[in-house]
Amino acid sequence: MFHRHPDRSTCYGFLFSWAPLFLFGWVVATWPSPAPAESVRVYVGTYTRGMSEGIYVCELDLETGRLTAPRLAAEARNPSFLAVHPNGRYLAAVNELPGGGRGRGGISSFRIDAASGKLEPIGAVSSRGAGPCHLVIDASGKMILAANYGGGSTVAVPIDPETGRVSEATAFVQHTGRSVHPRQKGPHAHGIALAPDNSAALVADLGLDQLLIYDIDPSRGSLKPHDPPMAELPPASGPRHVVVHPNGKWVYTVNELASTVTRFDYDAKRKTLSREETVTTLPGDYYGSNTTAEIATTPDGRYLYASNRGHDSLACFAIDKKNGRLKSIGHVSTRGKTPRNFAIEPSGRYLLAANQATNNVVVFAIGADGRLKETGSQIEVGAPVCIVFATKR
Repeated sequence: MFHRHPDRSTCYGFLFSWAPLFLFGWVVATWPSPAPAESVRVYVGTYTRGMSEGIYVCELDLETGRLTAPRLAAEARNPSFLAVHPNGRYLAAVNELPGGGRGRGGISSFRIDAASGKLEPIGAVSSRGAGPCHLVIDASGKMILAANYGGGSTVAVPIDPETGRVSEATAFVQHTGRSVHPRQKGPHAHGIALAPDNSAALVADLGLDQLLIYDIDPSRGSLKPHDPPMAELPPASGPRHVVVHPNGKWVYTVNELASTVTRFDYDAKRKTLSREETVTTLPGDYYGSNTTAEIATTPDGRYLYASNRGHDSLACFAIDKKNGRLKSIGHVSTRGKTPRNFAIEPSGRYLLAANQATNNVVVFAIGADGRLKETGSQIEVGAPVCIVFATKR
């Protein structure tokens, strides 16, 4: 039996009258807080003419597909192509300038500020050739490989995984030859991809109509032509960039001059390529001028995309999981002109297209069927020519 104390009635009345509020406050205090929206950092390489001053950074919200306003991460001269170090602490860029001498065509490295995304310059070295336009960092994080378009060569540059500092080139290979198109009077190395086991580099040379194969040893900084040293493409193809399928069995080149994609079967043990098919990147009713630029697969390997400059679109393909054959699933406008580059963020949910001539980067959502849908998000960046992603640490 409850015995009421004359001095307690007011106290209990106060307690009972406020109990719902105390309970509500306890629930609010202990209820799990909504997790902050997941995002990934985005770096944009540019040509520094007009409105651009270097490398820009923003964030992509992976829930909404929205990009934040871009900020200048570092001043640099024509940092046209970028690569993030495997440890996520450093970023490398080519400085696409006409010449390989001191202060001209080169390779720069930067330290990534984990909190802000700003880039702190570490150092730079010569690319030993004119117009370096593409680079990759090997899986061990010890070596940068870069393609000199103007010089028609491939170079290997050491990078220290602990400090991010780059050193003078340890290997250099000058390409030789020509092909039949007016733009193919000499070699033009343009894109590099690494074999899944990190033992070989595949270099697309637009001027030679060849996909060159190099043996690499990052611990020694070596770069040597394999035997056989290349795979041939049809004359006047102009292979520009190359991508290795996630399963390591198939390799695809996007061919700038012919507006096509070529598939090779890759024998990892022998490091050989066998050309299997070539498909157009253009719809059948388009007869205007066009060159292609970029190529990429989704992380799950189900879809492949290539960019058209002229048609100003992304060509979308489904990849046959048995043999790697490509089936067109349509085209989508990039909502700008001259899509020089595009990139698929690591989770495979979004594709970002960089329109060089209209100074905008546009976000597309990748559907379960591989088709692309605009998110309504885009940002303005001067002459964007490369997009890379970095996990926020």
